[in-house]
Amino acid sequence: MLKLNVRTYGEPDRPPVILLHGLFGSSANWGMVSRQLAADHFVVVPDLRNHGQSPHAPEHGYPEMAADVLYLLDRLSIERVALVGHSMGGKVAMHLALTDGARVERIVVADMAPVRYEHDFSAVISGFSAVDLDSIASRADADAQMRPSVAGASVRAFLLQNLIRAPEGWGWRLNLPALVAGQSRVTGFPNFPPQTRYDGPACFIHGELSDYVRPSHAPVIRGLFPAARLTRIDGAGHWVYADQPERFMQVLRDCLQRDR
Repeated sequence: MLKLNVRTYGEPDRPPVILLHGLFGSSANWGMVSRQLAADHFVVVPDLRNHGQSPHAPEHGYPEMAADVLYLLDRLSIERVALVGHSMGGKVAMHLALTDGARVERIVVADMAPVRYEHDFSAVISGFSAVDLDSIASRADADAQMRPSVAGASVRAFLLQNLIRAPEGWGWRLNLPALVAGQSRVTGFPNFPPQTRYDGPACFIHGELSDYVRPSHAPVIRGLFPAARLTRIDGAGHWVYADQPERFMQVLRDCLQRDR
């Protein structure tokens, strides 16, 4: 297990909540949400392994990421926590709830289901690979080199948050080789023994315009999380908390405050 880089917001004596980012993201993605939750919670926001300022490792799967988060709980002396995860981070939250449920007070999963996806990140990987780190002089140069592979300006801006300039030159915060090697583990989800389930409160928030949570996923979700509540946010895609921030925060607060 790795010692994750972490940001914290709010006072440690408040109810703890951990926010887990998605693939190619970092703790910075949760800035707006973290600041709003800090009025009532102790908010802990790690960079997951191979992302942000956390250590790199060749293994990149849900058992390893969940173990890192469990180690973080131990380091902070947090006995039970609410887990909020988006995309890949949602699967980390689900895995930890299913394997160490006694440490998990509740989960909130943003636009993700406990299933294997066929989504292909090859275009994104090609975009990273297209950037010649030795030739660029600015972030704008990197954006121009990435553009043929990644058409969306907002997606490129998100990916280029991982570009850093050190004294020795430009580089990536991400451990790209590990993420490429672990792509099938990220898009998948471990098979758990029959009767495995997490009985605690579970909210699944999904975007109307996203295909990550479909009606066919509901039985799978409820088989593993019998108390699951599914909420659709209209006008939102996969980045549900960025697309409809006010509605997302309304639903998130309800999920964190609602009794069983």
